[in-house]
Amino acid sequence: MADDIDMAALDAAEKPQPFDPVRLLLDGLAAVGTIWTFGLMVLICADVIGRSFLNAPITGVAEIAAHSVVGIVFLQIGATIYHRRMTRADFLIERILARAPALGRAIEALFYLTGAAVMAFVAQSAWPGVLNSLERHEFFGVQGLFTVPTWPFRALIVLGGAAGALAYASLLFLEIRRFGAPRQG
Repeated sequence: MADDIDMAALDAAEKPQPFDPVRLLLDGLAAVGTIWTFGLMVLICADVIGRSFLNAPITGVAEIAAHSVVGIVFLQIGATIYHRRMTRADFLIERILARAPALGRAIEALFYLTGAAVMAFVAQSAWPGVLNSLERHEFFGVQGLFTVPTWPFRALIVLGGAAGALAYASLLFLEIRRFGAPRQG
């Protein structure tokens, strides 16, 4: 079994990246989302066990799970963008980059600029919802049985939109810096 490990592949791994505060921030948010996912999984399993075997379900699990998905997605979206893991049609841009590198890089820069604008718009559009939910003491759940305020979940949409805009803006900055250099990879 130990003979199956390709040591040359391990030695050829990527070099450590230099200090990048944007990457650390976005990866930190993604890590919080990952921990939240694990906690949600434990909560759902505990509810299933309680419901099935003890006839004692945990109140509010469905509501928490429904709102958590949005929170988790927006916590992880910045890192997803920054690490270039967003779904897109690479087949076209790769052909353009191969035939006309300057045009391909300009299209990439336009893509990053558009992405930053859209994510900033998401954050800006969600901000009034945060303020409204704070002013109105908005909650979800059943009053008297289980309630959770909505503003933290709405704030995560603002945070995720801002993180996505930061990620796209950082990629745009890197693309502009590399604009004159030949394409690698």
